[in-house]
Amino acid sequence: MTHPARPDATLGAAAPRGRVERPAGSAAARPTRWRRLSDDWSADRQAFAGASWRKAMMWIFLLSDTFVFGCFLIGYMTVRMSTTVPWPNPSEVFALEIGGTTLPLILIAIMTFVLISSSGTMAMAVNFGYRRDRRTTALLMVATAILGATFVGMQAFEWTKLIHEGVRPWGNPWGADQFGSTFFMITGFHGTHVTVGVIVLLIVARKVWRGDFDSGRRGFFTSQRGRYENVEIAGLYWHFVDLVWVFIFALFYLW
Repeated sequence: MTHPARPDATLGAAAPRGRVERPAGSAAARPTRWRRLSDDWSADRQAFAGASWRKAMMWIFLLSDTFVFGCFLIGYMTVRMSTTVPWPNPSEVFALEIGGTTLPLILIAIMTFVLISSSGTMAMAVNFGYRRDRRTTALLMVATAILGATFVGMQAFEWTKLIHEGVRPWGNPWGADQFGSTFFMITGFHGTHVTVGVIVLLIVARKVWRGDFDSGRRGFFTSQRGRYENVEIAGLYWHFVDLVWVFIFALFYLW
């Protein structure tokens, strides 16, 4: 007695309930462009899944601040390129006389060196913070704040010198009237950021020195116990301020 041939088990197996089998080469099986875009966004979300809301909010703030500074600098470049009156020479305007010798941009060079150096001390503070070295972290943050305050002090001296020489938001003795308004607006806005950063650094440094992040003591700018993330967040802000100054230095003082 012959039995009918049994179908191949692989081909004849029923598909799981709720699942529709599609040929591998069909259009439905291939991911669409929008699906690929969705997958890319999902991957980015997973990459930032471990970031705290504090760090995420700082990144969002820095991104928005980048647009503000970008608008200021683009506006400055537009004004400078469109004015028909010669723009003041930075080497002449920002020169400093020391011992009878006129040194162009010497004060600006020192200010830049001080601020860039503060970025290095801030990076070391973050490193020692995650090592739970309270004393070194606090001292490095205080050193960063001192360098930042020094920068603000030199900027105040620069403003005082230029105002004494006749620079105003509506005019100056050297050339285009827009020079004073763009200078005071951009450098003043950046100096405000540096001042706020110095205050925040001193507050966080005090909490690190007292051991608030180790004991879990609640308070202003205090994170969870055993986490020095606020030191890193302060560092993100400070590095951003330093980076912005590089663009201001290049476009305003060297151009």
